[in-house]
This record gives sequence, structure tokens and C-alpha cells, in this order.
Amino acid sequence: MTRTADRRGTTERRWAVARDAVATRLWPLPVAAVVAAVILGIVVPIIDVAVDPQLAGTSADLLFGSGTAAARSVLSAIAGSMITVTSLTFSLTVVALQLASSQASPRVLRLFAADRTVHATLALFLGTFAYSLTVLRTVSDSGEGFTPRIAVTLASLLTFASVIQLTVFLAHLARQLRVETVMRDVHAETDRTIALLVQTSETPAATAPAEPDEVELVVAPGSGFITGVDRRTMIEVAVEHDLVVRELRAIGANVIEGTAMLEWWPRPAGAQTEELDGEAITRRLAAAVQIGYERTPTQDVGYGVRQLVDIAARALSPGINDPTTAVHALGHLSALLADLGGLPPTPPALADDRGIARSVPALDGFEELLELAVQQPRRYGVEDPAVVRRLYLLFDELGERVRDLGRRGAIRRSLDRLDASVAAARYLDEEREEFDALSRRARARL
Repeated sequence: MTRTADRRGTTERRWAVARDAVATRLWPLPVAAVVAAVILGIVVPIIDVAVDPQLAGTSADLLFGSGTAAARSVLSAIAGSMITVTSLTFSLTVVALQLASSQASPRVLRLFAADRTVHATLALFLGTFAYSLTVLRTVSDSGEGFTPRIAVTLASLLTFASVIQLTVFLAHLARQLRVETVMRDVHAETDRTIALLVQTSETPAATAPAEPDEVELVVAPGSGFITGVDRRTMIEVAVEHDLVVRELRAIGANVIEGTAMLEWWPRPAGAQTEELDGEAITRRLAAAVQIGYERTPTQDVGYGVRQLVDIAARALSPGINDPTTAVHALGHLSALLADLGGLPPTPPALADDRGIARSVPALDGFEELLELAVQQPRRYGVEDPAVVRRLYLLFDELGERVRDLGRRGAIRRSLDRLDASVAAARYLDEEREEFDALSRRARARL
């Protein structure tokens, strides 16, 4: 990988982190809409004063035609109704969040918080309110009784657009509350994470360097989840000081303040000409690891798998008892695992531009993700024939898609655990024969 490609990959990764941070908050777009609406509410009446005497004929007929008192009434009604509708929209959004949390998983709330339709709806309603209020101030201060016809007409058009958007929002909300839509969105988000990781991957090294007896540790500055690692920066620090850096915790892992998350040591064959500033190196390496209070999908493939497993496990709980949803979740998990199984194997180390191993990543291996995907559905759904059938089909599909021998071995070991769980469950002889046939078919694929 060239230096230019490395910089582009780092830029894409950082842009993805910033985009996710903004997209999962409700306030940025509505606040920007309010600011733009206030500016528009100041500028349009000024334009109105300049062009109103020149308007005639059809153009004038299309604009607001009543006097100042009617303009005040219209703008006041628009401003009041927009605040009411905004409150309704926010209340519906909160209800949707509660339903999604209770029926699917608390971890899917990020999808609702990042919903662009919700952002656009709130932005349009609040923007219309701010614009109408700003124009109303202009009408009230007009000593000569001038009516800004263009400004009032634009306020009316924004109101009509808000009514249409409210209808669109209600239809969108009803669709988003469906668990199938939630699983589809989680699947699509995880696909984007996989694509980003492939595009921004650094140069692999052939072998991992041997770890010496004494190493320097980089501890977590706070408690939380590792949400991202800037490996390009880590490699740059390693090249500058001729070091090797090893990640001790994978992205998505929970770390406690003061516990080790990285370790580094000088290369045995290095050519250091001055004493290393261990504290400065440790600070720079610690800054390359992002820690947050919750997991994010930017670099964390396991987070998407975790969400789908949560949906399946909740569907299999006695209080909900919805094995069909669990079966559908396993379908999405099978597709994601097949995509992950088709990726190049995890390199033992990452190299610099000269091919020297500089960083040893701690990535979630395929076997760990596979076990994460099937462990809870296997444990909670082993008594349900439909879930067991779908689990065997998952292994069958992975056997058809995955070609790496090490990963196929991981699939066999997980399939062995499923066979053992089914053998311990209570089933009729006919059902056991069916499951044995499905197991043999999956093993034949492998």
C-alpha cells in the first residue's frame, strides 16, 4: 500500500467516525435549519421591499394578497401550529425509541437516533417556526403597514411542505418500528463497516515479531468500549522510533481505566541513536485508541453481529416467544458471516512502507464472531425445531461460501457444539433423524 493510499484510508476512517458522531445526534440538523430560517426570515422581507413595487399581473396574483393584520394572523397561526406539531413529532419519536428498546434491543436505538427522516422532519418543522416568527417581527415593526407578500407566501409554502412531511414521517415511523426493518438496517450498517475495513486496511506483514520479556504498557485513560483504533498513526509512531506495537484488546472490547490496552517495545535489530521518551510515545499511542461509553459500528463488525444476536435472543425469551423473528435474524447473521468468511485471513502483523512488521493487531477472529452469532440462539432456541433447522442451514451456507481451511475448521467445531446441544434436547425420533440428515449435509459441504 502506498503512502498516499494510507493517508486516504486514514482520512476515510476519521471521516466515518465524525459522520457517525454527528448522525447519531438529533440536534445538529434542526439547529442548522433554525439558523438558516432566521437568516432567511431577515433577508426575504428586505427583498420583498425591493421588488414588491415591480410585481404585477400573474406574479402578484400568486402571492399573499391580504393586509398587514391578516399577515400577522397567518404567521402567528403557522408559528403556533409548528411548535405543536414539533412536540407531537418528538413524542412519537420517544415512543418509537421505547418500543424498539423493549421489542428488539436497546442497542438498536442508535439506528433511530441516526434516522435521517426524523432529522429532516424536525428540521423542517423548527425551521418553519423560526422563519415565521422572524417574518412576524418584521410585519409588526412596519410603521407604514407594508405587507411582505413574498415572505408570507413562502411561510405558507413551508407550512404545506410540513404537512406533507408529517404524513411521510408517520408512514416512515410505522415502517421503522417493524423488526424486519430494524434487522435490515443493522445488516446494511454492518456491510458498510466491513467495506470500510477492507478499504482502509494497512499492509500485512508475513510474520509477527517475537515479543521480548520486557515491554512498555499503554493503559486506558478511562473506562468504556474501544470504538476505534488509528493503526496508521500507530505505525507512524513505530516507524519514527523504530518500535513494534501490539494491541491487547480488540475493537469493541470493554476496558477499565488503568488497565493495559497496548504494549510496545524497541525492535531488537533497531538502530535507535538516542534514548526513547517512553512517556511521550505512550501518550501518542494512547491517543490512537478511541474509547467511548458505547460501542459504535464505525470499525466494530462485532457490534452489528451483537445487535442481531440480541434481537434473536429476545425473540426466544419466554416473555416474547417469537421464534420466527429469531429465524430471520439467523438469516441475516448467516449472510454477514459468509461475507466475513470470504475476506482475506487476518494478518499476523501490519508492516510499514519498507515491509517491516510494526503493529500486531488484535482483531475479532472469524471463530469468535461465529460463536458470538450462534451461541445464544443455540442455547435459547435448541428446543425449537425451526431455530435448530435454521442453525443447521447456517452451517450449510457457510460451508458453501467459506473456503479458508482454518475458518472451515472453526465451522466444524461450532457444528459439533450444535450437535451436542441437540442430542441433549427432547425431540421425537423423526425430528432427530431430520436433524441428523441436516448435520450430515452441512458436514458434506465442509
